[in-house]
Amino acid sequence: MANIGKSISIKGDVLGEEDTVIEGRVEGRIELKNHHLTIGANGDVQGEVSAKQVTIVGRVSGNVVATERIELRDSGRLEGDLTTPRLLVQEGSQMNGKISMKPASGASAPPKSVPETPPVQIKAG
Repeated sequence: MANIGKSISIKGDVLGEEDTVIEGRVEGRIELKNHHLTIGANGDVQGEVSAKQVTIVGRVSGNVVATERIELRDSGRLEGDLTTPRLLVQEGSQMNGKISMKPASGASAPPKSVPETPPVQIKAG
């Protein structure tokens, strides 16, 4: 597991092939296609995020895409759109953006006769 400590600040893209915890600041795109990304309590991310699973305890300013699941913890703050098949939003968290819940890869899409639900904006807390 990789850990970006709270005293570390990165300007640029972060690409990896292991689970990662960010406690510092990242300005740039983060991509962990097959792994879990945790934005820790001190973490501050400014950029697009893409991972298998994403847990937000700190702050993210940018769109977040997860192929399995996104969890927004009670102290989590998000300014951006979410795309994921599964979402957990804890009471006390704050989110400003659109949510798109797409089925996991390999799952069948809903029948065409069912109208698509428009995205919603949520601000919990």
